[in-house]
Amino acid sequence: MTKVLLLSGPNLNLLGTREPSIYGTDTLETHVERATARAALSGLALEHLQSNHEGVLIDAIHAARGEYAAIIINAGAFTHTSWALHDALNTFDGVMVEVHLSNPAARESFRHTSVLAPVVNGSIAGFGRRSYDLAVDAVVQLLDVGTGEAPK
Repeated sequence: MTKVLLLSGPNLNLLGTREPSIYGTDTLETHVERATARAALSGLALEHLQSNHEGVLIDAIHAARGEYAAIIINAGAFTHTSWALHDALNTFDGVMVEVHLSNPAARESFRHTSVLAPVVNGSIAGFGRRSYDLAVDAVVQLLDVGTGEAPK
């Protein structure tokens, strides 16, 4: 089965209670359950890791090389600051989709720039609870699920 890694960055463990007016009331577990079920419909096995620590996320990206066909990443605030995550993602040969529940471009100016955007295939942002669904759909579209290879 083709494997997809879903990475969740800092403070996402607080979804459901942290700023529900921005991020909604669904917990991270709810988002992961929905994404896992949606991925399974297309024959993809989704595995999830959440960490508040940048190095843990970098280690997971390194370990994903050769093991996963795709990475979906919600790096939280690291999206705007972590050149180390940028560099780690740049070593991954598969499909990569950045995802955000809110629309960073419509928020504070420091959130307007993603340092991950230059190395991922694309970004999904601002669709609330549907953002993860759309990220999984993007991975399905970008992967040739039959062969597990990214399009050239």
